[in-house]
Amino acid sequence: MVSLNPPVCEFGLPAPDFDLPGVDGRRWTRDNARGARGLLVMFICNHCPYVKAVIHRIVRDTRELAAYGVGCIAIMSNDPTDYPEDSWDHMVQIAERLQFPFPYVLDETQAVARAYGAVCTPDFFGYNANLELQYRGRLDASRRDTAPEGAGRELFEAMRAIATTGRGPTEQIPSVGCSIKWKYA
Repeated sequence: MVSLNPPVCEFGLPAPDFDLPGVDGRRWTRDNARGARGLLVMFICNHCPYVKAVIHRIVRDTRELAAYGVGCIAIMSNDPTDYPEDSWDHMVQIAERLQFPFPYVLDETQAVARAYGAVCTPDFFGYNANLELQYRGRLDASRRDTAPEGAGRELFEAMRAIATTGRGPTEQIPSVGCSIKWKYA
């Protein structure tokens, strides 16, 4: 399991569009996932210990961000061949068990992950109402273990600022996580 950090935020970069199947039976696009004041695109998976350490906080924060007009979506781009826990059936189960307040979609071809430049799970992309990138940082100080209670809510605070001002923080600490499991022909 390789631990990676994504690159720093490229402010203003437009959000690529997508059209992916969700575990809820719907098709999801960038435009029907966005909120009036922003969009949070998260690349996650089921097996990654970094995601497991923060998934309850992701659920909490995305639920609260909805009140600020931020739409959220989680994309699973891993090749489940060597990681069966990332299969479609397991995606459905985890979304139901944890009552995801956001669409959980499958990027089977991995084209969306490539378009976004996603490198790890979790990898967060925060956009303003104009779909311009404003945040590419971490959720909080968690790594393979959950940060202590009371740790700063970096992603939540960044997205709240983006929703109210249209701009993300100038200082951002990159996320860290497992590499995306790419398909090789």
